[in-house]
Amino acid sequence: MLELVLTEWASALLRWLHVVAAMAWIGSSFYFIHLDLSLRGRHDGTALPDGVKGEAWQVHGGGFYHIAKYLVAPARMPDELTWFKWEAYATWLSGFALLVVVYYLGADLFLIDKAVLDLTVPQAAGLAFGTLVVAWLAYEGLCRSPLGKHEVALALVGYVFLVGLTYAFTHVFSGRGALTQIGALVGTIMVANVFVVIIPFQKKTVAALVEGRKPDPYWGEIGKQRSVHNNYLTLPVVFLMLSNHYPLVFATKYNWLIVAIVLLIGPVIRHFYNTRHAGKGSPWWTWGVAAAGVAAIVALSMAGPRETKSGALPAAPTFAEVSDVVISRCSMCHAGEPVWAGIGHPPKDLRLDDPETIRRHARLIELQAVRSHAMPPGNVTEMTLDERALLAAWLAAGARGE
Repeated sequence: MLELVLTEWASALLRWLHVVAAMAWIGSSFYFIHLDLSLRGRHDGTALPDGVKGEAWQVHGGGFYHIAKYLVAPARMPDELTWFKWEAYATWLSGFALLVVVYYLGADLFLIDKAVLDLTVPQAAGLAFGTLVVAWLAYEGLCRSPLGKHEVALALVGYVFLVGLTYAFTHVFSGRGALTQIGALVGTIMVANVFVVIIPFQKKTVAALVEGRKPDPYWGEIGKQRSVHNNYLTLPVVFLMLSNHYPLVFATKYNWLIVAIVLLIGPVIRHFYNTRHAGKGSPWWTWGVAAAGVAAIVALSMAGPRETKSGALPAAPTFAEVSDVVISRCSMCHAGEPVWAGIGHPPKDLRLDDPETIRRHARLIELQAVRSHAMPPGNVTEMTLDERALLAAWLAAGARGE
């Protein structure tokens, strides 16, 4: 009991920290992108101070702020500098810890689907962690190669790289695990950009200025490149980290294609705001593209799970048959006293251990076990396609019966 309570609280507190840290990181990132794009010269024709690229006036919380950005740095370094890095580090550290607690230690429920690939818990966890490292090294190699000097080509190769990884993950892990894994991978790349590139090169710039040397322009260029990458990856990674709550995203036939579309929609939306903040107009066409992408995602989610039973539905079953399937396949967890190891209470306080609760939650049964194969997680109780077809026939008949 103590282990169960500690695990539950570790998950809750880590998720809280992860969300708060992510809000701080994304908020500061979006703010500085907006600030950088909105910097202007002075409207009265007076010159900006030496070395200043542009300035902006802002008002917030009843106060006025005058902000200036230097091309490289001021002639004299200030005594104190605020470094925006811990938001990113806290986001990754808390997210990785949550990944370990929920997905690595609970791999048999959330990472493994034996119908996809029969893995042991250590194999699944090791493979998931290993791909985080290998994928980041591959991304870093692409950015530092000659391809890194051609942003459009790099973006296209990077897009194909991420879509290919997503497709591979959906053929190794459960749908839930696959989408969480690609989200964790993109998040790892983003934090590594801060930890390995942006902050170290900023520190090199500061050190050179303090010593009276001219900073290498490359340091600023590569830092800018990685900041742009992070900016365009933010919206997709947020969607991916939320996707594990929506079975029509992760537990359907075209889950990898849904991710491919999301990886396009996110940057398109960011393009609208980046262009608008830069004073270059409002490319409203981007919202048309985003709407078309969302419509495509909805249509793909309706295709159902990867494995289905062909042919017409069987005759409407008796409720006793339905109850036998639900209780035998679902009530190990969704009962007043769950018997699955590590689960002390029914997930989401949802019980499926008596006729009344089964009828009451027919809609959720349809969503989780028929229109998608999200439940049982990883199909750990081995619900068959015939049993899912039986549930579908019951639902099609109005989820009634005695």
